[in-house]
Amino acid sequence: MHDLIIRNGTIIDGSGDDAFEGDLAISDGVISAAGEVSGKAVREIDAAGSIVTPGWVDIHTHYDGQATWDPLLAPSSWHGVTTVVMGNCGVGFAPVRPDAHNFLIELMEGVEDIPGTALAEGIDWTWESFPEYLDALEAKPRAIDVATQVPHGAVRAYVMGKRCNTDDDLPTEAELAEMARIVREGIIAGALGFSSSRTFLHRDKHGIHVPGTFAGSDEMLALGLSMKGLKHGVFELVSDHLGGDDEWAWIKQFTRETGRPVTLVATSPAAYEDNKMLRIAEQARREGIEVRPQVAGRPTGVLHGLQSSFHVFSRLPSFAALDDLPLADKVARLRNDELRNVLLAEAREAEPTVMAGSLDELLWFVFPLGEDPDYEPDREDSIAGLAATAGRPALEMMYDALVDHQGKELFYQPLGFYQTYDFSYFYSTMQHPNILFGLSDGGAHCGLIADAGMPSFILTHWGRDRTKGEKLPLPYLVRKLTHDTATAYGINDRGLLKPGYLADINVIDFDNLRLHRPEAIYDLPTGGKRLVQRVDGYRQIVKSGQVTFEDGEHTGALPGVLIRGGQ
Repeated sequence: MHDLIIRNGTIIDGSGDDAFEGDLAISDGVISAAGEVSGKAVREIDAAGSIVTPGWVDIHTHYDGQATWDPLLAPSSWHGVTTVVMGNCGVGFAPVRPDAHNFLIELMEGVEDIPGTALAEGIDWTWESFPEYLDALEAKPRAIDVATQVPHGAVRAYVMGKRCNTDDDLPTEAELAEMARIVREGIIAGALGFSSSRTFLHRDKHGIHVPGTFAGSDEMLALGLSMKGLKHGVFELVSDHLGGDDEWAWIKQFTRETGRPVTLVATSPAAYEDNKMLRIAEQARREGIEVRPQVAGRPTGVLHGLQSSFHVFSRLPSFAALDDLPLADKVARLRNDELRNVLLAEAREAEPTVMAGSLDELLWFVFPLGEDPDYEPDREDSIAGLAATAGRPALEMMYDALVDHQGKELFYQPLGFYQTYDFSYFYSTMQHPNILFGLSDGGAHCGLIADAGMPSFILTHWGRDRTKGEKLPLPYLVRKLTHDTATAYGINDRGLLKPGYLADINVIDFDNLRLHRPEAIYDLPTGGKRLVQRVDGYRQIVKSGQVTFEDGEHTGALPGVLIRGGQ
């Protein structure tokens, strides 16, 4: 007797092979049979008309705080994600000295736009060392599995104190040795790797660069070499310097000496010129070392709107009095003609705070999302394009669109790679063998970005809906979202629908899989706001053999655990 049988589904098993019609049997949390399954089960699911895939493995999230209080880890869990990797971008909450809790909160608040008040209220600091943090994570029941990495920022703060984020004070030899010891201790205890940020974009809530921004290549290499001799461990790096040769030199030295992989997020234009990042990653692959850049399925985009933390009028002096009003009251005030005229006048004198260029140029890259979001729109669909068609000033069109629909509309502004008004860059990049699908930033950017549903977007847009170019095969997309991301981080027991693998499974009504317009909800501790995106079409989500979500509703099951690397 099996625990569960999923029958008559179109199985896309995560290997990249063609889909096939068949059944899956699950016993004791693992897949016990695949293909044509006989016998009975405690429960059977008829998956006729649905695709059946492994659960998504999302390697780039920031649930480091939320995982200590929230058993669901939504919105990722709504979107078929059954495994998340946290501790990215060099920020996290361990190790930490008892008097430094607020420093790490302000670091996370600044870098990842997670409300500091929610973190301060929600986190119960029962740890100091990184192994103790892992123990705290392990003690919490949850709907999905979590794994994490040792963050450079927390390590530097723990060892160097107030000197950790200065641009001219490097660690002493003894401090560097202690940092390397802490990194190695954390990975031995079960961290999947080590993460760091060397981009000037990442600053704490006071605008101060994060610890590690100015670290030298010798420090980066020394911390990476702490993994030497270990059988697991990934180096995750966000960097402005991947366009230069020095960064690549120590990265390749690290991979050669340790045999451990590197995954990269490049944040400077130079890294993308002439596809330099992909060319170097390809060269590394030919040399037998693993260097894997991360890419999302679309440009990272800021969401403008009255529900968001930003729009083109939000920083103007006359808008300040409206900041704390409920949405309905804010809309009512904005419909006052006198205030409208004042704000439009102030906006004409202001420069945009996101993306370079004039406000008129900016509005050619701001698009209303609507009820059925389109993330690959035409130039004419932008606010400026709509205004040109209507014969109106673009600023007035932007103002009125903000107020329409009871102020609930959101506007997508891609932050890069959209100068051609199509996803041609992503179409080519997503097919490169070294590329990892990542950058959903689940749990982060609560007021500006809602990309945690990236796996659902990739499946719908690239596998079904795209009209401005070629699509990508579903078996390929499923492999990149499951087996590829799992094995890249050494999580080798999942990502395939084959006997012996963990029974993490999505049953998806693919024809009706649909992303909704993002919305603001206020469910963080202290009533903190976050933007989330809901989805239809996940009939069942199965985690370790237990149905955790059914038609979007949580069943109450909490089979998720902490994944410890190497164990």
